[in-house]
Parts: sequence; structure tokens; C-alpha cells
Amino acid sequence: MISKSFTKKTIEELDRFSVAEIKEITRFPVWIILDDVRSMHNVGSAFRTADAFNGAGICLCGYTPQPPHRDIHKTALGATETVPWQYAQQVSQALVRLKEEGYQVWAVEQAHNSIALQDISFDPTDKIALVFGNEVSGVSDEALALCDGCIEIPQWGAKHSLNISVTVGIVLWEIVKKL
Repeated sequence: MISKSFTKKTIEELDRFSVAEIKEITRFPVWIILDDVRSMHNVGSAFRTADAFNGAGICLCGYTPQPPHRDIHKTALGATETVPWQYAQQVSQALVRLKEEGYQVWAVEQAHNSIALQDISFDPTDKIALVFGNEVSGVSDEALALCDGCIEIPQWGAKHSLNISVTVGIVLWEIVKKL
């Protein structure tokens, strides 16, 4: 057996961008759309994940909570300052605007005719918007009607359900990896 010694990297070794620097760098052309997500912790986690993968931004729709809020900040750890975000009262407003800007809109949902996450492919020049829905009812019918397709994460357990924060991480990793 090979013996290895591991030590954690220091903050300096991580070479993190400052808030000012991150606002100037090129981002992956991937928007996260949160469609009536109720949990502030899920919203904060989506911000933190979008920051980690350098996503283009987040659009909070419907009754999805908005920063600033203590519970969002608690999970986001400052990512609400580093990830561009906007609010749309109706998810359809956000999706129509993104489509007009050339984005492909994909729901992340268990739906008939969905494409398994591992089977989806994008061109590196594609602009992608990913819609994540409510914790109980999923992506709204209003949003599904405007989507170009659905992406589904294959699951083999009894629940066939993942928390939105986990789902955002899995899907963003796969999409950014392919871009």
C-alpha cells in the first residue's frame, strides 16, 4: 500500500478571485432558473454552486426568496455578491428573455421524453438555461411549456428524489464539464 501525506491548501494557495475580479472574468454561459423554490437554504446553495462553477447567473422566479436575507447568506457564504442575479415575477418572463438572448432552455425534471444527464451533449458555444423547480411539485407546467427539452438524473433508489441543492451541483458539474 502506498502511503501518502495530505495537507489542506491554505486560503492563499487557493488563489481565489476577489469580488471585483470575479465580476470581470468570462463566465460559462449557463443560467440557473429557480422556479418557485421555497427554501432559502436551497437558494443560498444554488448561489454557492453557481459561484463554484462560474455560471452566468441565477434568475429567481415567483415566490423564490431573494437576497439579502440571513438564511440565504448563511448558505451562500457571500456568493450573492459574486454571482449575477435577477428576479422575475413570472418564470415565463425569464425564459422568454433568455430564449431571445439565444439560450436553450432545459428543465431539470423527471418527465416523459427527457434525456438522461449523461447522454446530453452541448456544443461549447451553446448558451444554456437550466430550470429547477419547486421542492414538492417540480418545474411548473408554465415553464415546461417554454423549454426546449428536459434533463433527468437517473436514480435507482426508492425515493427517486434529490434535494434541489444536490441536483444543481450534479447538473452544473456535468454541463460545465461538457462545455
